[in-house]
Amino acid sequence: MAPLGDGAAAAAASPNLVVSFGEMLIDFVPDVAGVSLAESGGFVKAPGGAPANVACAISKLGGSSAFVGKFGDDEFGHMLVDILKQNGVNAEGCLFDQHARTALAFVTLKSNGEREFMFYRNPSADMLLTEAELNLDLIRRAKIFHYGSISLITEPCRSAHVAAMRAAKSAGILCSYDPNVRLPLWPSEAAAREGILSIWKEADFIKVSDDEVAFLTQGDANDEKNVLSLWFDGLKLLIVTDGEKGCRYFTKDFKGSVPGYSVNTVDTTGAGDAFVGSLLVNVAKDDSIFHNEEKLREALKFSNACGAICTTKKGAIPALPTVAAAHELISKGSN
Repeated sequence: MAPLGDGAAAAAASPNLVVSFGEMLIDFVPDVAGVSLAESGGFVKAPGGAPANVACAISKLGGSSAFVGKFGDDEFGHMLVDILKQNGVNAEGCLFDQHARTALAFVTLKSNGEREFMFYRNPSADMLLTEAELNLDLIRRAKIFHYGSISLITEPCRSAHVAAMRAAKSAGILCSYDPNVRLPLWPSEAAAREGILSIWKEADFIKVSDDEVAFLTQGDANDEKNVLSLWFDGLKLLIVTDGEKGCRYFTKDFKGSVPGYSVNTVDTTGAGDAFVGSLLVNVAKDDSIFHNEEKLREALKFSNACGAICTTKKGAIPALPTVAAAHELISKGSN
C-alpha cells in the first residue's frame, strides 16, 4: 500500500470524502494545437485519467478526495501517485504492479481544442486491479463513490469495479457515474454501449455529455425524449453537459438548463472532470441539492465556470480551477 500523502490524513478523516475509482495515466499532448500526432514535433507530458482528474479537482476546490487504482511500478506510475499526493488526494488506495506498465495516451489537439486519443495499454497496470486488492475500508469511509466506464472494459478490473460499487451501495454511499466514453479502448461500439449501460442503474448521480447521449441512445441529444430514455426510477440527478452552451439537469421533481461561459478554449481535456469534481464537492457538503432546484442551479453555475476555466490551459490537472477563479468568471456573467 502507498502511504498517505500530504493532506490525505485530513481527507481520510473527513465526513465529506469522495473516493474516485479507476485509471490514471500519462497524456502526451502535442506542443502545437491543430497538428496530427505524426506531424507533431514535440509533446507535453501531462497527468490524466478522468477519475484521477476528478479527485484532484475536488481537492483543489477545498473538498476531500481519495483515489483507488493501480499503477505500473515504473517512473511514470510513481510520478502520478506523487502528483495525487501533491494535490492533496489521499493515495492509500493506490497500488503498484511490478509486471505491467503505467498507461500512456497520445492526445491530438485539433485547432478548436477538441481531442482525439491513441492509447498504449496492453495491458496497463490499471486494468489489472483485482477485487482482493481493493481497499474497501477506504471506500466505506466515503460520502460519495465516483467512477467511470474504462475500468469496466477488461477483467480483472471489471470485477474489482463491480465489487467496489456494490460495497459502496451496501454501505449507503452515493454512487456517481461519468461514463467518459473512449471508443478506441472498447472492442466495438456495441460492446461499449452494452458495457457502459450494464451498471447504469446502480448510480445515484450520472453525468453525460451531449455526444455521449447521442452515442448511448443512437439519437439526437437535443431531443429530450432521448435524454429521458436514460432516466430510471431511483436516479437522483441526471446531468447532460452541452460544452460551452452549459448543461441540462433532470431530477424526478424538476428539470432545466444552466447557461455556460464563453472563454478562449485551448484544450478541452479535463473540462468534464472539473465540472463533475466541482459538483461532487457541493453534493458531499449538502446532498439536499438533489431536491432543491435553487441550490442545484447555483451549484451548476459554479460547475459550468469550473469546466470553462479548465479549457483555457493545456492538460487537465494543471488547468483545474480554484474557487476564486470560478467565482471571478461567474461575476463576469454567462454566455
